[in-house]
Amino acid sequence: MSSGKILVAQGGGPTAVINQSMVGVTLEARRFRNVTRIYGALHGVRGIVNEDFLDLTQETSHNLELVAATPSSALGSTRDKPDMAYCHRIFDVLRAHEIEHFFYIGGNDSADTVRIVSQEARAAGYPLRCIHIPKTIDNDLVGNDHTPGFPSAARFVAQAFAGANLDNAALPGVYVGVVMGRHAGFLTAASALGKKFPDDGPHLIYLPERVFELERFLADVKATYARYGRCVIAVSEGVHDAAGEPIVTLLAKEIEKDAHGNVQLSGTGALADLLCEEIKARLGIKRVRGDTFGYLQRSFIGCVSDVDQREAREVGEKAVQFAMWGDSDGSVVIRRTGFYSVDYELLPLDQVAGKTRTMEDEFISESGTDVTDAFRLYLRPLLGSRMPDAFRLRGARVAKVLHPDKA
Repeated sequence: MSSGKILVAQGGGPTAVINQSMVGVTLEARRFRNVTRIYGALHGVRGIVNEDFLDLTQETSHNLELVAATPSSALGSTRDKPDMAYCHRIFDVLRAHEIEHFFYIGGNDSADTVRIVSQEARAAGYPLRCIHIPKTIDNDLVGNDHTPGFPSAARFVAQAFAGANLDNAALPGVYVGVVMGRHAGFLTAASALGKKFPDDGPHLIYLPERVFELERFLADVKATYARYGRCVIAVSEGVHDAAGEPIVTLLAKEIEKDAHGNVQLSGTGALADLLCEEIKARLGIKRVRGDTFGYLQRSFIGCVSDVDQREAREVGEKAVQFAMWGDSDGSVVIRRTGFYSVDYELLPLDQVAGKTRTMEDEFISESGTDVTDAFRLYLRPLLGSRMPDAFRLRGARVAKVLHPDKA
């Protein structure tokens, strides 16, 4: 006899729309008569092994809708990266609670967790349907045209650089904005969508898909500053040298590492500060400022793409449909159809798990410091409706009276 119990959890970095996916699972599952309980694990896989569950069956639809429109992970998240033993403990808890449908919303590592748990269930002969639901602002899940969470973060980045450009035009100098992205530059590239006029920034965009050379960087800044009298720069936190060494490790005296031994790139202002110091010292430009967007871009309330909201809800709904009507585990993926619409498919977990997508060459300019029109056409529909716009005075100059020679 089927228990009719399902479990949904959220993993990795929060996004502005990850709750849409959780609510999509919950409300869609309620439509199926065989579902008796819908549990939510607190703080991802850690909550599963600790048996910290909420009974989402008892939530009102109205409150779920309010939560869906709220950024960040309502169930909490975790940075735990499960190994085989950890995944075996996850499976033990699922079996103990007679949970027969497992939905995990997350990125690459989350997909791998679902893959291992699925294997454990098959090996034990336990009837467990495992579905991975995509999420990441990095947009680096293979098999997807784009990933829920990315469009809203990209909208924030585009708007933030549009504002930084206006500020920089009023008080000219050099501005460096460091954006998330260890291996994939999609989010940094989104800064280009903040441009309107030909001389708008960002004037230079540096992505981890291309080797970063400090001397060339300084030459680019010098040339741009000479041309426009100012320079706005977008830099991915993951830029590296030819050997693959993060630039921040080459410039910084002390390096912070996370629990997995990775150089800590997010949440510090190290790279922006170090690049600004190089520009000041080597180019002699006095007004140089830098910002690190850090966690701001992940769950910024009030800056959410309506397209992203809709698709994040739909991947949750489709996950339930694939689980209830299908006969295989997998990862839900988004496919683009026409301009602009999408469809959803279920890919085998091993085609997504543990893999990283990077920006395609067709999206990066030949110079390596800008994006192509192909990328602009790819991203613009994802940003959603009502993107703010910027305007300029038309500049009808008044003739000088005291110093006509300086006109």
